[in-house]
Amino acid sequence: MSENLNDPGHGDSVAAWTAVIIIMVAVAVGTLGFWFDQAAVVWGSAVVAVLGVPVGILLKRAGYGVGGEKSKKTH
Repeated sequence: MSENLNDPGHGDSVAAWTAVIIIMVAVAVGTLGFWFDQAAVVWGSAVVAVLGVPVGILLKRAGYGVGGEKSKKTH
């Protein structure tokens, strides 16, 4: 099986995983807030979920993205 050397690794980086974890936790908390009819928790978790994206972008710019100088080397 040949491996594509230009494959970016499907986001296997600190930046990607951090963003995904922030968003997933925010959605889980927001779901609980919705279940218990707590509007402030739902809206707060929505804000946190949206903030997960710029966190990932900032970490990528800081070198923690795929191929970044602070990321693991796979090749």
